[in-house]
Amino acid sequence: MDIRQLVTNCLTGDQSAMLELVELYRSRVFGLCYRMLGQVQDAEDAAQETFVRVLKNLSRWDSSRDFEPWLLAIAGNRCRTAISKRMKRPASQPLVEPIEDGRTETQAFRHLAEEVQVALQELRPEYRQAFVLFHEHEMSYLEIAAAMECPLGTVKTWVHRARRELIACLQRRQVVEERRCAV
Repeated sequence: MDIRQLVTNCLTGDQSAMLELVELYRSRVFGLCYRMLGQVQDAEDAAQETFVRVLKNLSRWDSSRDFEPWLLAIAGNRCRTAISKRMKRPASQPLVEPIEDGRTETQAFRHLAEEVQVALQELRPEYRQAFVLFHEHEMSYLEIAAAMECPLGTVKTWVHRARRELIACLQRRQVVEERRCAV
């Protein structure tokens, strides 16, 4: 079914259309929220809040524009709100287990993924959102600019700075060597 028809059905109060809309975008919204927030529970909460907002505000969506950037912009806004609330709480220290030298490739990959997730949490929220939309959701700079409601050049700068800061963080944490990383 076409997204415009699905939205029209949602606006008429069709519960099955609403469930279909949520199901269609659930994994993408959760993925963005998880990458921005770094915690499953927080990501689930933000994703749920996103869909509540989306369903309440479907009539505001401009059907001449793509739906997904609009949806992900709302998700990003929910995440930034959660991050600002989190910053007001006392910080918790994650427990890190030592990694043995004889780890398997899967363990090494998991360790690197965890380190990238930790490094992502150190980025400014707008850098993190632009980076995740570009690399995880494979959105174009133009789509990200529309979703984040900012100029194209700003998005390019944010993605570049996110990469640079992510690499610097991984180097500080001695996850990657300097000579192996190019921005």
